[in-house]
Amino acid sequence: MKPSVYIETTIPSFYYEVRTDADMVARRDWTREWWGQHRNKYDIFTSIAVIDELERGKFASRDDAVSFLDPVPFLEITPSIADTVAYYIDDKIMPADPSGDALHLAIASTYKCDFILTWNSKHRANANKFARIRQVNAMLGLFVPSLVTPLELLGDTNNDT
Repeated sequence: MKPSVYIETTIPSFYYEVRTDADMVARRDWTREWWGQHRNKYDIFTSIAVIDELERGKFASRDDAVSFLDPVPFLEITPSIADTVAYYIDDKIMPADPSGDALHLAIASTYKCDFILTWNSKHRANANKFARIRQVNAMLGLFVPSLVTPLELLGDTNNDT
């Protein structure tokens, strides 16, 4: 069985990144490399929440970013996920936007995705926050996905497919 990856909003956004500073170019290139050469090593998923976020964006490649996720299966947002989102927000481990970071974490946790693939280091791929996420998910009886960037998944996955 392949490891599972939840694709959140920053991944299609960075795939189509047009800014030219070195950090943005590197993130775009790593995202494209992972998508083009490594994603077949994983079962990948996303949700309508990602599409909604992308559609609210105002950037030149927005339609391309939305279409990017066409082949990716969507995970359903259930009432229990909404309850988890509320808990994350009330506990202040995620920003108070029920359609943003907390929702992505709740979806990936509920569906036991091995990884959340993100470039969001402020609220998700952040070691300081991860300890608290682990505590809260354990208390709620939820799986704890690893929060990673595409760069972290470019290496060997012990999955030679």
